[in-house]
Amino acid sequence: MIRLRPARVKTARRPAARISCSRARVRSRSCMTDRPRVLVLLGCTACGKGALARALAAELGGEILSIDSMKVYRGMDIGTAKPTPEQRAALPHHLIDVADPWESFSAARFVELADRAVAEIHSRGRPIIAVGGTVLYFKCFYEGLFAGPSADPALRRELRARAARDGVDTLHAELAAVDPAAAERIHRHDLRRIERALEVYRLSGVPISRLQQQWDAGCLRRPDWDWALIHLQREREAVNRRINERVRQMAAAGLVEEARRLWSDPRGVGPQARQAVGYRELFDHFEGRLTLDEAVEQIKVRTRRLAKQQRTWLRRLQAAGVIAASEGDDVQVLLARAKALLGKP
Repeated sequence: MIRLRPARVKTARRPAARISCSRARVRSRSCMTDRPRVLVLLGCTACGKGALARALAAELGGEILSIDSMKVYRGMDIGTAKPTPEQRAALPHHLIDVADPWESFSAARFVELADRAVAEIHSRGRPIIAVGGTVLYFKCFYEGLFAGPSADPALRRELRARAARDGVDTLHAELAAVDPAAAERIHRHDLRRIERALEVYRLSGVPISRLQQQWDAGCLRRPDWDWALIHLQREREAVNRRINERVRQMAAAGLVEEARRLWSDPRGVGPQARQAVGYRELFDHFEGRLTLDEAVEQIKVRTRRLAKQQRTWLRRLQAAGVIAASEGDDVQVLLARAKALLGKP
């Protein structure tokens, strides 16, 4: 049987072995009830983890905690595949609609709100069903925040002014000079991450890549909760088909109109929310850089790319029990497999 180590994400060069639900169970670290029970359901985008999380929450009497960096934003509903109002009315959901699109929202803020939500749910005697695919937010929630300096508003204003005047590429070039490892990982147009990497270096004199290496080595600890991790997998071709169909459904449900409302809001869209796949492509369309058909195709391409990145990381997550979903498996089949992994009758 699988035993989870206390609050550690262990990685390896080789992918974790597949786990047969009929032979193995995910065991939480303790059967004690005086600690929060946190079941984390992970998977790439469009794999069906949201439906399974809702089924698990209903079955176990739990509440859902979203681990998604874009579902935190109000008004970004269709493009982030938020649960419907009916689904949210049926089951308590946390960390959804907690910020406005023009606001900055950090991993540190996510952890603060997530810890608060865990305490509140635990006080009601209910388990936490955490679900998502944002790797950074999951790592911060499970492993802890790496020890970087706090944000410096004045420095950030300076960096953003330079980006507006000289282009984001200029900041990326500066980052490459002081922290080549970070520059290689961060896209040259990802202003938010470039800004943070330069901020860490200027304030501490230590490259952010070095701090993150310490983080990856497991130097930090999170609360000694009663954790269990499940990784929901699907074959790449099946995920790609589901992504294409999801984008089609989103367009039919009004994604273009939703994105236009955000784009035309005089308060603007912040640099983090603007990076959301499904919105930035439509913003490019509104600004004349893409036709509508090209924008929709780009949404599909970038969503498939995101799913690939998530799969690559999740394969290294040895602490998780694996549910391998097939094309014909409905949510009740997946629920039965999850319960088997958890040792539930």
